[in-house]
Amino acid sequence: MERVVDLDEAAAVLARQAVGWRTAGLVVGQATWRDAEASWPEPLESDRARLHAPDSVGVVISGPGEAELAVVLFRGGWADVDFIAGFNDAGSLPASGIGSASDFAARMNQWVARVFDVDA
Repeated sequence: MERVVDLDEAAAVLARQAVGWRTAGLVVGQATWRDAEASWPEPLESDRARLHAPDSVGVVISGPGEAELAVVLFRGGWADVDFIAGFNDAGSLPASGIGSASDFAARMNQWVARVFDVDA
């Protein structure tokens, strides 16, 4: 898989943004990683140092009313973004063409605002 996004930079973005999200009352889970060199099924790791070739980093954010946002960013420049914002408001959000960690940061802010109706 082509490396479009530096996942270490993206994880640093998540760590910085998590401060504001927590201040807004959200619960931010620990980042999880997947190693491209691991045997299938690839386990998720919370310790980045255990990976040789990370191909994704993800996080789950929870909020009031059982709202939840789950994001997994892949080094190829796309993300799996699933959410539950309310009883009749759940699904996936489009997330392709992510070109950098700063692009990912901007999109994370949009997704958090969409799901939790907060600006952080």
